[in-house]
Amino acid sequence: MMLYFKNILAALLLPPLGPLVLVALGLLLLGRRPRLGRIVAWSGLAVGVAMITPATVGKLIDGLEDIPVVDPVRLADAGAIVILSGGLRDYAPEYGGPTVNRVTLERVRYGARLARQSGLPVLVSGGTPSRQAGALGPGEAQLMKRVLEEDFRVPVRWVEGRSLDTRQNADFSAPMLREAGVGKVVLVTHAAHMHRAMEAFEQAGIAVIPAPTAFLGGRGRNDNLLPSLPAINSAYAGGYAAHEWAGILAYRLSR
Repeated sequence: MMLYFKNILAALLLPPLGPLVLVALGLLLLGRRPRLGRIVAWSGLAVGVAMITPATVGKLIDGLEDIPVVDPVRLADAGAIVILSGGLRDYAPEYGGPTVNRVTLERVRYGARLARQSGLPVLVSGGTPSRQAGALGPGEAQLMKRVLEEDFRVPVRWVEGRSLDTRQNADFSAPMLREAGVGKVVLVTHAAHMHRAMEAFEQAGIAVIPAPTAFLGGRGRNDNLLPSLPAINSAYAGGYAAHEWAGILAYRLSR
């Protein structure tokens, strides 16, 4: 129940719906408080435009993607590679059923590359609320294992399929790793998600070598006018960044 509450609250506060909620609230206030209503409505519009504009989105992303690419030499210090899920795609008829979505696939691809380079065993982590009972098909971690082994030819040693958020990724993976004598891992997730993921695993007692992938920064950073205008890619990056900053704030407040 708490997970659904968090998801509903995030949807109402974060892009793309959050700015529209502000606009709607402002319009509702026009009748009784016209000045306040106009301020709220225009604020929602301004926030919405800012969250799809590369210049402002870049500022949000920069503070998240400040962890560098992993040095291959450091891989030898770890005992395993942990790849976090980012969702699945239910309708994938070309694959004969559900498969990982593009976010998870970006992480899986890089994790497979690091596994080949290092020879380290792999743990995949991620559950799906609708799959918890196992009645509706495989969850995210099971799909990650399938993709890694069938498409990338990389074996998966551990499958953690119960977690529903980043903290649970860490809390449920840590006992599996410690049982195998692993105290330090190479952690694979999106660059913008790495701060939150590292904090969760370190709080669970697992040391982390960060291996960020799928950097969202750098969009539209040139002298041409067109790439600096609002665009689909910057809208995606802006929504992702807002979600991560909200998650970091929630971590701080829950301490």
